[in-house]
Amino acid sequence: MNKIDLNCDMGESFGRYKIGMDEEIIKNITSANIGCGFHGGDPVVMKHTVKIAKQNKVAIGAHPGFPDLMGFGRRNMDVTPEEIQSYILYQLGSLYAFARAEREELQHVKPHGALYNLMAKDQKLCRAVMEAIVEFDRKLFVLALAGSVMIDIAEEAGLKVASEAFADRAYNPDGTLVSRRQPNAVITNHEEVLGRVIKMAKEQKIECINGEVIERKIDTICLHGDSPGAVKLAEVIREGLTKEGISILPIKEFL
Repeated sequence: MNKIDLNCDMGESFGRYKIGMDEEIIKNITSANIGCGFHGGDPVVMKHTVKIAKQNKVAIGAHPGFPDLMGFGRRNMDVTPEEIQSYILYQLGSLYAFARAEREELQHVKPHGALYNLMAKDQKLCRAVMEAIVEFDRKLFVLALAGSVMIDIAEEAGLKVASEAFADRAYNPDGTLVSRRQPNAVITNHEEVLGRVIKMAKEQKIECINGEVIERKIDTICLHGDSPGAVKLAEVIREGLTKEGISILPIKEFL
C-alpha cells in the first residue's frame, strides 16, 4: 500500500494579524511546519500551534525562514553562512522550547519561502542550513524539494530526508516551482489539484506548467493553509487519497 505524508505551513499569524486557518486545516494533515518568529509566528502563536498539533496527533516540525516579517520571508536576503546558521539554530531552539513544554518531540525541519527556494540553487547556503540542523539534532528529518540539490546535501550531512512536492503549485520542467509573481503559479481548481496529488502519490510523477510530466521521488505533499478554499481543498485531498488506498501518515512512521 502506498504511503504519503501531508504537511502544511502554519503558526504564521503574528500579533493581531491572522494568517491561515490552522485550527481547521490541521485536522486533515499529518505534519505541521510551524513558523518560528522570523517570517511569521510569535511566542503566543507558536505555543498555541504546538498545542493543537498535539491534540490532533500531528507531527511537529520547525519552519525557519529569513528575518523578514514585512515580506513574509518571501524576499531573498544576502547572508553569510555563519549568519544563516545562527538564524536556523535560534529558530529551532525557540520551537523546541514549546514542544518540550508539551512533552512533544520535533519530527522535522522545513525551510520557508525564499530560503527554501534559494537552497535548491545555492549549495553554499544549503550546506550552511544543513550544518545548523546537524548541530541542533541530526535525528531530525529535512523536508526538501523533490529532485533538488537539497536532498544530496542533506544526505551528505547525515540527515534523513523527505522529498517534498506541492499540491497546488505549478512546476517548471526542471522541477522548480513557478514563481508566485508569474500567472497561474498557484492552482485553485480542487479537482485539478486532487488529480495532480494522486499522480504524485501513486505514480511519483509531477505535471509541469507546459504539460510535460517529470518523475520524482515524493514522500510528503505540502498543502497551503492560507489559499482561498484551503480547508475544503485539504478535505478533498485527504478523502481522495484515502479512496485510492493511500495511507496518510507522518513521515517518521514510514521513512
